[in-house]
Amino acid sequence: MRFSGFPVRRTARLCGGGLVLAIVTALTGCSSLWGGGGSKPVPADLGANVAVLGVRQAWTARVGGLAGMPMEVHSAGSVVTLASADGVVAAIDARTGGDVWRTSLGEPLSAGLGADGNTAAVVSRANVLVVLDAGRERWRHSLGAQVFTPPLVAGGRVFVLSADRSVSAFDAASGRKLWTQQRPGEALVLRQAGVLRPVGDTLVVGLSGRLVGLNPDNGSVRWEAPLASPRGTNDVERLVELVGRTSREGDSICARAFQASVGCVNPVRGTVSWTQPASGAEGIHGDAEAVFGTESNGAVIAWRRVDGSRLWATDRLKYRKLTAPLLLGRSVVVGDDTGLVHLLSRTDGAPLNRLSTDGSGIGAAPVVAGDTLVVVTRNGNIFGFRPD
Repeated sequence: MRFSGFPVRRTARLCGGGLVLAIVTALTGCSSLWGGGGSKPVPADLGANVAVLGVRQAWTARVGGLAGMPMEVHSAGSVVTLASADGVVAAIDARTGGDVWRTSLGEPLSAGLGADGNTAAVVSRANVLVVLDAGRERWRHSLGAQVFTPPLVAGGRVFVLSADRSVSAFDAASGRKLWTQQRPGEALVLRQAGVLRPVGDTLVVGLSGRLVGLNPDNGSVRWEAPLASPRGTNDVERLVELVGRTSREGDSICARAFQASVGCVNPVRGTVSWTQPASGAEGIHGDAEAVFGTESNGAVIAWRRVDGSRLWATDRLKYRKLTAPLLLGRSVVVGDDTGLVHLLSRTDGAPLNRLSTDGSGIGAAPVVAGDTLVVVTRNGNIFGFRPD
């Protein structure tokens, strides 16, 4: 069976209930990712914006706010589908910014949305999987644990990765559970979207610091490839998670291990091609030539896909909290926590343009739908940008 999906990403929560013990929130101290217990360093002034690449705002739309929910935006053709923390689910025409359909579930959500262009799936904070068809509820199913990773809708099935490290498959039409794969769970997991995506006829899942290839028909393990290993002496220090988005090109899938490494795996053989140390909390993106990522200190780095050697790094956005990147043509697109969208040269990281939104911070990794760059802010405003 071969099934298709869409590239994936949202941010880590390490403080204020961001680490969860299977289902129960763990109470833990938290030191600054910037180093030490002082205030966050002030980002450098960006200077005047010199628009080397012409881009204009084409439209705006709105969904609900994020309120801490790990947000994912899915694109299929010219339609983007997304959900808000308060349970609004919408499909937006990226050509106009108008609704294709919109519905309110009337209950808060814990994870972003998964979709395949027809079917959409979300998970509520009450641990209920809800599946929609063109905005109309098709079925729902109670789950045994919290979910922070958007469900995957592919091949006529809905796949769910839960916080207890279980993976379940459901028939998308009927809601019948097909199988569950349960793995031993570490004490802590991130309240952040992980890795769950199709690669050819294999379901690829991030479990702890490993990419794991599962048979989508029955959940059996085909291969495991470690990208990071636990370190340290306590549960917090030993936390290892893979975070989306990922980058897949041919026989190469690349992913980030939270605050540990970036690496690529051959999903046919299930072998690790390379890993490099990296201190980021967001997913990556790329193409056949390069892989791009943002570090927790605001640096943006490019690695050569074939061997992981560093191509370039820039600290122009240092001390800004950045989203996972989107490689779009000649640009690497990232959003920051002030609501700015930065277009950097894929060749050397030089600035190409800077776009403004509503100032509330970019809440999800940018996506492209047709010829439109789509970004969503923490306040739930959606912006469509197009080249001049």
